[in-house]
Amino acid sequence: MSLSAGSYGFCVAPMMEWTDRHERFFLRLISRHARLYTEMLTAPAVLHGDRDRLLGFDPAEQPLAVQLGGADAAELAEAARICADYGYDEINLNVGCPSDRVQSGRFGACLMREPATVARAVSVMAKAVDLPVTVKCRIGVDEQDENRDLDGFIDQVADAGCTVFIVHARKAWLKGLSPKENRDVPPLNYARVHALKARRPELTLVLNGGLMDLAQAQAERGDLDGVMLGRAAYQDPWVLAGVDQQFFAAEPVRHSRQQVITDLVAYTDRQMAAGVPLKSITRHLMGLFNGLPGARAWRRHLSVHAHQAGAGPEVILAAAAHVSNLAEAA
Repeated sequence: MSLSAGSYGFCVAPMMEWTDRHERFFLRLISRHARLYTEMLTAPAVLHGDRDRLLGFDPAEQPLAVQLGGADAAELAEAARICADYGYDEINLNVGCPSDRVQSGRFGACLMREPATVARAVSVMAKAVDLPVTVKCRIGVDEQDENRDLDGFIDQVADAGCTVFIVHARKAWLKGLSPKENRDVPPLNYARVHALKARRPELTLVLNGGLMDLAQAQAERGDLDGVMLGRAAYQDPWVLAGVDQQFFAAEPVRHSRQQVITDLVAYTDRQMAAGVPLKSITRHLMGLFNGLPGARAWRRHLSVHAHQAGAGPEVILAAAAHVSNLAEAA
């Protein structure tokens, strides 16, 4: 199964410990069309863990992709089937994470060296589900040639049936750099992703890495099929307010932060009734008023009061009262 390239116009990156279901619901209140991704879930966790906790989501979050990590094709196929049954719109395979954990488990960025393994996994997963199976990768790892080796990787995986690649336009240095350093230290090479598109124009290619706002994303997109923001979207979520108009030619879903607060309070009330701690939701809201008078007081109020016994959705309303001209905070 395939999706139109247009559906990948703007994506929010999968981020460990950040893009959980509460963050995704929050972002969906700001953009109706941005494509959202789960945190990376390992195939064994999906097979043997608490599936409702790991995979449950609110239908409002869609379009929503699940990102899987692993190298065993059979495990990945079974995990993909489980995810499909939960209602996800896409299965994405992580071939870009540089952490020690993924290296020891032989998945993530180290699989850039094993295109045959990735190709087999993609092929088996695609046969197991009636969903797009996509790949998120780097432009190379360590000593790899980011021209020859990236072309070889993409060609082999595309031959296995993958038509959508999200490319973080940096190498991953598995030796000598921490995961945090791997997000910033290796130089960005957007031109390499554009060259890949020129060589394989039939593939859907999404640019990831270092994009800070919509203006830069639009400028760097060029001939590519989409862009993906990560930390910039998490730290300043209102950046998504312009996504529907600029990337999907659609009307914005919310016109002010005040509307978002109203919907968040209702969502928080429902989630807390189901046993979710308030802090699990409010920890994602810190950047909503970035750059506005009262933003610091908003963050402080949430940080201090969301952890207190008996705290409820009223904490969000009280925090918002610190922001000047909330109704006009568009």
